[in-house]
Amino acid sequence: MPPVENTAVADLLGVLAYAELTAFDRLAEDARMAPSLTGRAALARMAAAEIGHHFRLTARLEELGVDPSAAMEPFVSALDTFHESTRPSTWLEGLVKAYVGDGLAADFYREIAGFLPEPDRGLVLDVLADTGYADFAVREVRAAIAADRSVAGRLALWGRRLVGEAMTRSQAVIAEHDPLAELIISGTGDLSGVGRLIERITQAHTARMKALGLNP
Repeated sequence: MPPVENTAVADLLGVLAYAELTAFDRLAEDARMAPSLTGRAALARMAAAEIGHHFRLTARLEELGVDPSAAMEPFVSALDTFHESTRPSTWLEGLVKAYVGDGLAADFYREIAGFLPEPDRGLVLDVLADTGYADFAVREVRAAIAADRSVAGRLALWGRRLVGEAMTRSQAVIAEHDPLAELIISGTGDLSGVGRLIERITQAHTARMKALGLNP
């Protein structure tokens, strides 16, 4: 296969490679806010999994003849802006951000991956698979709510802010990268198909909030 710079495959692998790199950074940082050594170790293990995903994605880009740094660079500003504007101030906010915010982004990327050929479809779906974070976040947040019901209201507001920011940034990324936009349009068939895609992502977000014991 010839080099695929400026194609949807390179764009998707590039944005995911940078997302995984930032996920490693954030999980390692959030681990230091953990109230217990068990929690700290759990996030450290998850951070290790994320950097492993990053290396797999960059290796695939190199196979395709694409410089990983060049593939990631166009997405640095958008992702960094999102993370700076939604920096958690507590352990629980960090858990909700990774579970809700990153979960929404992962749903979006999974939808796009469905339009890719193999082996890239399988690679994307594999690196987006849960590393155990979902169950861990749900247990921690639900336990905190059980201990103090006032926590739920604050975290619900935080979750709504996260989804608003995540949707805004995702739309910006697509608008700025024509190959991804063209892939979504061709894969969904038409604008009504795009609408159904967004509806599925929204439903998944609602399910996550309910799993945490929060109102969507």
